[in-house]
Amino acid sequence: MDRTRSIFDVVGPVMIGPSSSHTAGAVRLGLLARAILGSEPVRARILLHGSFASTGRGHGTDLALVAGLMGMHIDDPGIRDALEAAVGRGIEVLFQDTDLGDSHPNTARFELEDASGRVLSVTGSSLGGAEVVVTRIDDFDVEITGELPTLVVSHTDRPGVIAGVTAALAEGGCNIATMSDSRERRGKRALMLVQTDAPVPADVMGRVAGVHDVAEIRSVPAV
Repeated sequence: MDRTRSIFDVVGPVMIGPSSSHTAGAVRLGLLARAILGSEPVRARILLHGSFASTGRGHGTDLALVAGLMGMHIDDPGIRDALEAAVGRGIEVLFQDTDLGDSHPNTARFELEDASGRVLSVTGSSLGGAEVVVTRIDDFDVEITGELPTLVVSHTDRPGVIAGVTAALAEGGCNIATMSDSRERRGKRALMLVQTDAPVPADVMGRVAGVHDVAEIRSVPAV
């Protein structure tokens, strides 16, 4: 279905260049990976697939991915010095070319660890025009575009968990835009994604965290 075109569609994002796919989109992927981890990583192994691997470094993709992991946005002039900045902040970064099979050509997988020892794998693709999608968190298939605030809720697959989460959000006045849930298998680990029209306040986050069988909740802002 056609949609009304905005000035963003015509002239593209305000960004540090040279490429909306290889640079701006890569920054947004790094930002999303950082938010999903919930903290700044101290170690990052970044696997580059397709054109990210073959031409990405010439377009500054390596700089952009690391800049996003450090919390920079697409118009930050510090992107150009991101690798040096990472060293200064004590972040160990390793890049590796790989083949992720039937994935979008502009795809990266982040294998991250933070200071607490938490580890996480995030896979995402840059689709063009700075649009992105995260397609995998650890072993779960997901779809996070960064266009709306998103709650990532790790829980045990038990009856009533989804109802409890939605009730907590409704009681807090939060409107749900989309929701999805995937599980390893019945009664085991599951991952719920809840996109909301506005950021979820801290007190409502606390209510969601208190729902039975919810193990962890992370807030991923729009980027």
